[in-house]
Order: sequence, then structure tokens, then C-alpha cells
Amino acid sequence: MVNPAINLLSVVRGSVTAPAGCGKTQLIADTLAAHAGNKPVLVLTHTNAGVAALRARFTALRVPAKAYRLATIDGWSMRLVAMFPATSELAPDVLKLQNPNQDYPALRLAAIRLLTSGGLDAALKASYAHLIVDEYQDCLVPQHSLIWQTSLILPTCVLGDPMQAIFGFGGNPLIGWKTVQEHFADAGSLDVPWRWRNAGTAPFGQWLLAMREALRTGVPVDLTSLPSNVRWHRIDAGNPHPGKLAAAQVNTPGGSGRVLIMCNSMNKTGQQDLASQTPGAVTAEAVDMTDLLNFMRVFSLTSPSTALQQLFGLAQSVMTNCGIAELNRRLDTLRRQTAKKPPNVIEEAALAFLGNATYSSAIDLLHSMREGDAVRVYRPTILRAALAAFRAAEGANTPLVDAFVRVREESRFTGRTLPKRSVGSTLLFKGLEAEVAVVMDAHELDARNLYVAMTRGSQLLVVCSPTSSLNPPRVD
Repeated sequence: MVNPAINLLSVVRGSVTAPAGCGKTQLIADTLAAHAGNKPVLVLTHTNAGVAALRARFTALRVPAKAYRLATIDGWSMRLVAMFPATSELAPDVLKLQNPNQDYPALRLAAIRLLTSGGLDAALKASYAHLIVDEYQDCLVPQHSLIWQTSLILPTCVLGDPMQAIFGFGGNPLIGWKTVQEHFADAGSLDVPWRWRNAGTAPFGQWLLAMREALRTGVPVDLTSLPSNVRWHRIDAGNPHPGKLAAAQVNTPGGSGRVLIMCNSMNKTGQQDLASQTPGAVTAEAVDMTDLLNFMRVFSLTSPSTALQQLFGLAQSVMTNCGIAELNRRLDTLRRQTAKKPPNVIEEAALAFLGNATYSSAIDLLHSMREGDAVRVYRPTILRAALAAFRAAEGANTPLVDAFVRVREESRFTGRTLPKRSVGSTLLFKGLEAEVAVVMDAHELDARNLYVAMTRGSQLLVVCSPTSSLNPPRVD
């Protein structure tokens, strides 16, 4: 047990403050492993990445599957609303999440209506022994209202770290930790950097705890005086790309393990470009997959020539070295029968699609392009989702957008598995860990995002900045 003084299941309505890497997940796992009741503990968190990480840790620690039920807060809300659509008063189309900015708030309010109605009290008490909510600092105000309402039905303990509260944006404020502790009394804090102790890098972990306090109070971070596990990678402000590309290729100290490369969350194109140019790197994708949803909305088989160019555009957005211009030139000569060379596999698949535009022939084309010479898929999540949507639409004879939405919703409950080298942002890697963390544009991050980024690696941290001092605004 990480902190045997904190028994989560004895907390009726309370909170635990847990800095990054201080054993929060272990404490939850130990709690579940010791749970001997007939009813499972409901464990909620915010992201699918978080669900995948928790499930992997629970499995590794041999926590009995019957001891818990695991979901995201929004995923659990969707289940409640889908089971009781009339009581929730939510339009069925909202569950398709085709307009996430409007649909998620509506979904949360519908779930709150259900919980406040009293109609679920008996069912929830019969289904769960306790509620544990992880990463609570990232709760939006409506999500906090939902959990608070649930805590009136089930005994509840929430765990989080106000220095990792990074998901409040777009007019959706997070619940403040002061308010959290007014509703969920302080049940204790974790203060031992277990992640780094277990990795044999305890001084690194202690330094990160000191940096947490420095960032919280507005003390600058001096990049010229660092422990051995931290490197300052100076970036040329006038020409930053070569330096970023070099930093993205850093290897793990032991030659094995994973590297997380964190970029500006607002520059998705920059993330994709970096992944496409970094050997072995792939992008981490937001679960909404907005760009693929937009593709599915406009893709149509009614005009094969237009659809072909749309498929080429999709391929070019997920693979390197597609050679679309040369491919189009070759197809033109092949169709006019002026080509001197016979068609290759990719050209044959493209011609077959033009002759019989179906979802199956679209799949065949994408498969052939993926196997092309020197081609590397750097957005595998998007490609897999596209292929799965095409298969589902072909097999079930349903609209492509509906097929994609089903595929996307299934991915919400499976989470993401990270490869050895991933490019994303703090928003995508929050709650995850690897051997190495690379922080791009560290000088542009606010205190909370910087702290989250710095604490993702257990063995090595690479901080990219043109300046030798990081001084983000103080956190209130």
C-alpha cells in the first residue's frame, strides 16, 4: 500500500491531493485489490487514455475484474442517458456526438437530471459499493455537479492535483480545487515520488516535486542548473524546426521503452508534421477525430473521380511518401492508354475504384497505398478508424457517418495504446507515463501544462526552449 493511512473506501465524501507520480494509481489499485464486497467499485476518470492506463495497471497488479467498473465520466453519463432516454429528456441524436461542442454539455445536463430525479438511487446503490473519481482537477463545473449529485447516492472519494488542471478551455471552466475541498473534505495528500523511486531516479522525482512548488508559487525554473536526468535542448528562436526535429529523435537511456513528445496543443498541423518527419513516430489523436468526421461527412461514392481524390487526400494526411502528383499523372496516362509501363499495385487499385466505386474498393486502395515503397503510416489511429468505418458501412448498408460514429464510440471504451514514440500534447498525454518526455516550446507553456509535461518521463526529461529560464505566470 502506497499510503496505508489513506483508506479510500472509508471516505464517505472526501478528496485526496496527489501530485504526479506519487502513487495515486497504485493507491486506487491497492484499494480495489483489497475490496471484498459483493458489489464493484465504480471508478471514473476523464479520458480514454486514462481509462486505458488504469486498466493496464489494474491488470498488471492482478486486481480482480469483479472488483471494479471503469469508465470515463462522459462515457458513464452516456450509458445512463442511453438507458433512460425519456427521463433524461435528451434528443437521441445527441448521443451520436456529431456536434461535440453542443452535444457534450447537453449530455452532462441530461445525466444530472437523471441523478437528481431520484429514479436511479436504488439502481446505483444496488450496482456499486463506492465511487472513486480519478484526475478530479480536470472536472468541468457540470461534471463536478454530476459527481456531487452521485455522491449523495454513493460514498465517494475524489483524487487529483490542482497543478495538473489543464482541461479548462473554450468557455468551459474547471471546478477550482478550493471548491472541490469545500464539497469533498480533505482526506489527505500523497508526497512520495514513487514513479521515480521505482525507476531508480529518486533525485529526479524530488526535483520535480520542488519544481511543482516553484511553478505553483511563480519561482522561475533555471535550465542551466539541472539534475542529470534533465536536459536543456536550446532551440534557435529564428529557426526552431531543426532543433525540434533533433530533440524528437532522442532515445531512451536503456534503448527500450517509450518516448512522449509534447507540442503546442493548439498546433495540430505542427504535431502531424513533426511525426511525419521523425523516424518511427506516430501522432496521438483526440478521441473526437474531428478531421476524419469532416471527411466522412463529405465523402461520396456518387462521383468516383472526386471520391478518388478525396481518398488520396486522406492517405496523404496519414502516410508519408504517397506521391499523389505522380500517381495522378500515371493514372491519366493509363486511362488514355498511353502509358509505357503497366500499372503497379496501387495504380491497379485506383483504376479498380474508378471502375467500381465501393467502400470495399476504397479499402483495397488504402491498403495498397499503405504497402507502397518507403511509405510509413504516421497517423495509424485515423487510418484504422477510416478503414473500420468503410467496412461497417459496406457490411451493414448504413450511412458512412453513422458507421464512423459507431466506430469512434467503440474506441472511447478501449482507450489508446501508445507506441514507442508518440507526438501529441499535454492534453493527449495527461495521465500517461513513459521513460522519456520531450517538451517542445516549453517557454510557451503555462505553469500547469509545463508541470504536466515535465512529469511524463520517469528516466529522462528533455526541455526545448530558446531561453535558459522558464517563468510562466504564477498559479492562483
